[in-house]
Amino acid sequence: MGVIRDSNLLQDMMQEIDIIVNSAATTRFDERYDVALGINTFGPLNILNFAKKCAKPQLLLHVSTAFVCGERSGLILEKPFAMGESLNGKNKVDIDAEMLLVEQKLKQLKKLGYSEEETKQAMKDLGLKRAKLYGWPNTYVFTKAMGEMLIGYCRESMPIVIIRPTIITSTFSDPFPGWIEGIKTIDSVIVSFRKGLLKCFLVDDMAVCDLIPVDMVANAMIVTAAEHSRESGSHTIYHVGSSYQNPVMYKQIYEILNRFFLASPLLGRNGLPIVPNVKIFPTMARFRVYTSLRYKLPLQILRLLRLIFPSQLGEKYEVHNRRFNIAMRMVKLYRPYVIFKGIFDDRNLERLRIKNEGTEIDKLIGSIKCIDWEDYFMNIHIRGLIIHVLKK
Repeated sequence: MGVIRDSNLLQDMMQEIDIIVNSAATTRFDERYDVALGINTFGPLNILNFAKKCAKPQLLLHVSTAFVCGERSGLILEKPFAMGESLNGKNKVDIDAEMLLVEQKLKQLKKLGYSEEETKQAMKDLGLKRAKLYGWPNTYVFTKAMGEMLIGYCRESMPIVIIRPTIITSTFSDPFPGWIEGIKTIDSVIVSFRKGLLKCFLVDDMAVCDLIPVDMVANAMIVTAAEHSRESGSHTIYHVGSSYQNPVMYKQIYEILNRFFLASPLLGRNGLPIVPNVKIFPTMARFRVYTSLRYKLPLQILRLLRLIFPSQLGEKYEVHNRRFNIAMRMVKLYRPYVIFKGIFDDRNLERLRIKNEGTEIDKLIGSIKCIDWEDYFMNIHIRGLIIHVLKK
């Protein structure tokens, strides 16, 4: 029965599932395709059509994501998508055909008697399949890119500004340093790291983690809207991030987290300080080898043992096996972002700042260069996360 006790190693993976799934709370990379199309693709078009009906429309500002670039590497330029453009250049994206495909698929699933849960999974699978067909890594960024295409193509004379933020974090200064509402993508990892729940993680620690405080994103929205309002027919893209002017590597963030939580550890139920210990794997291949030995092998043993002890282990195996499969699916979805090799050009915003140097606009935009990442994490972001979200 020692093997059965060893199967509790799977609890580590269960915690890691929570990390990944929680980080997708506000950004669902694997959202069902019909829902993602409705929100990310046709949502912006609906707003554009509404704006056109207004008496004196001055500008439409749309917030997208920098990661519509997919898995491109090198310098990512602030360039709008052409209608139908794909990332792999193999197939032309036909948005109307994609919507028709979704409608036909839903009718087919209903005819076959699929349950709501089965339909949900089938639509998730369809979105991922269609995204990869055109060169995007997941449904979220694919449908966001199609949303950009639609408003760019249908704008007519409406001035368009598209803001593409990177990974958004807590405020740098306004309304006060460290303000944050809810756990965002990177914060799920920080929280689990703090609790000692994060045992292994797929990330290229030498890759750049492009972060941007939320108040800097909000300020960029304000000044770019003011700059381009009434600029008939304009279509301007702004990356709002840090990798071009003030990059921070995952390795640096890991070291900062270690120092913070060694100096200010969380106490466990036994009253002793929790010391984080995380194994970092820079490639999917090495991550798969580790998880296969640490988690999948005990699962396979548990699968055999349930034949001998079906009443004791049958349900336990099913639960752990399902969660393991979910975890690996999520890891695949997040892989492009933790080993991302791109740098986001943000010269449009920098030019705007320089153009208004010494003015209130200059102060409002600020410079990403002014952020000392160690000071930001140690004295602003992590403390803000503890105070405003964890509240302890």
